[in-house]
Amino acid sequence: MGSWYRRLDGRTLEVVAVDEEELTVEIQYFDGTIGELDFDLWHGLALEPATAPEDYSGSLDLDRAELRELRDGRSFGWHDHLEFVDHLD
Repeated sequence: MGSWYRRLDGRTLEVVAVDEEELTVEIQYFDGTIGELDFDLWHGLALEPATAPEDYSGSLDLDRAELRELRDGRSFGWHDHLEFVDHLD
């Protein structure tokens, strides 16, 4: 669990759960889509190991500017300490 893979079409996915009783693998694609595959289908996929994405933007449906604001704290007023304190209520 927690392992990342890349499909031949370039999409990356993470194994989030393995159910050995039900013989299924639960996966989540970078864009947030969740799926469940039986062991036979899982073993038939053409996958290569991949590194985890450096950002989490895929599943959040954010554009680059929104992600940058979120990272910089501007969306929450964190760049201005007094503005941040004003929003603590």
